[in-house]
Amino acid sequence: MTEPQTSPAAVRVRFCPSPTGTPHVGLIRTALFNWAFARHNKGTLVFRIEDTDAARDSEESYLALLDAMRWLGLDWDEGPEVGGEYGPYRQSERRELHLAVVEKLRAAGEVYESFSTPEEIEARHRAAGRDPKLGYDGADRDLTEERRAELRAEGRLPVLRLRMPDTDITFDDLVRGEVTFKVGSVPDPVLVRGNGEPLYTLVNPVDDAMMKITHVLRGEDLLSSTPRQIALYEALRRIGVAELVPQFGHLPLVQGEGNRKLSKRDPQSNLFNYRDRGFLPEGLLNYLALLGWSIAEDRDVFSREEMVAAFDVRQVSSNPARFDLKKAEAINATHLRALPVEDFARRVVPYLVAGGLLPSEPTAEQLAVLGAAAPLVQERLIVLSDAVGMLRFLFVADADFAPEPADAAKALDAAAVPVLTEAIAALDALSDWTTEAIETALKTALVDGLGLKPRKAFAPVRVAVTGRTVSPPLYESMELLGRERTLGRLRQGLDQAQ
Repeated sequence: MTEPQTSPAAVRVRFCPSPTGTPHVGLIRTALFNWAFARHNKGTLVFRIEDTDAARDSEESYLALLDAMRWLGLDWDEGPEVGGEYGPYRQSERRELHLAVVEKLRAAGEVYESFSTPEEIEARHRAAGRDPKLGYDGADRDLTEERRAELRAEGRLPVLRLRMPDTDITFDDLVRGEVTFKVGSVPDPVLVRGNGEPLYTLVNPVDDAMMKITHVLRGEDLLSSTPRQIALYEALRRIGVAELVPQFGHLPLVQGEGNRKLSKRDPQSNLFNYRDRGFLPEGLLNYLALLGWSIAEDRDVFSREEMVAAFDVRQVSSNPARFDLKKAEAINATHLRALPVEDFARRVVPYLVAGGLLPSEPTAEQLAVLGAAAPLVQERLIVLSDAVGMLRFLFVADADFAPEPADAAKALDAAAVPVLTEAIAALDALSDWTTEAIETALKTALVDGLGLKPRKAFAPVRVAVTGRTVSPPLYESMELLGRERTLGRLRQGLDQAQ
């Protein structure tokens, strides 16, 4: 049994993604749990980039990882752009360190040369009546030096394999409890290719050992590789490279629709889609935390600070977690409504700029209008980009304004003609253009005067003025828009209804 050899004061965890593709929500959930664990235990988060797959890794993806972590506020203590005592923090820059460890393992007899090809291994299994897919059978473990020389003379290039122990491997998984892999169930793994290139099976544990990582929190899909990593850590301890075997915690998978693992290719997994839509970092992180953990049975909404204070990896569920977009949106909306209105208005600006409603450098007058409108829409939004549709009527030029076609078809028909006619007359006579005066005038003219129910009375007015059936509060919107622009919109709506 691998015993824990750390204390909370010594916690060092790592987040070590490969720079391939766009950061996805499952990856970021892993980063979040490592970050929260480090912060809760006043430990260290190491951010390491595992970029040794030249065919798949890209600088664009590397920069996207940094961008994602910064956007979400998941700061790291050691790693790219921060530095640290145990760098470099890009795996591709650590090759000489890896090769030096290989030589130490070889000299200590912890690894051995294996010449068997996959075809030869499979043939031996068949000949013995075993499943041909069982994997490596240990046939090269005890080759004599003479036999190894003969095989080299044939031009064979051996891989280097680690000798797995002749005992069960049992460890205390921080999420799953005690886990045992029976002796013989894990074949001796290849650590170095025949061309001398170290594999991930070697470099990942070696980097963890050299960076003194105490806890490894990673996805459940990597559980099957844990016994060979533990065996390698033990070998690294024997040669003086590792001080300890870290504690492991395997986090539940994040599933998408149909209870399938949420893959990188699933649009729902793309982290930046949520930023583009206007999720708040704190809202998205809150939801991602719920994919396997909860702060309390009856509570779903919490801040990052509250998560750090409460986070206990032992409370992470081992059951798969399904990504529920509706719930993510609901939690984001709750965080959005809780923002101070000035902060909300500031965060909305980039989305109004992207939507073509504001210039890249808004004027003081435009920002003042936004500041006045912000309290009207904040309670109605799910994501920040919803503000574009809600506030378009305020910022679009009158010459470019047109109601949404579907909403106009419902509200600006023949029945709207008397409603809009009376509304124009009532508002045109107003001397005081305030929310209260507008409300009184419209209710008197349309509800009392025409005998209409409020829904019938105000739908044509709302669509004519704001362009939508769902808008900020009507009377406040009309006050913000101003007398002349409001009356112009109502006359335009009347023309459309006739």
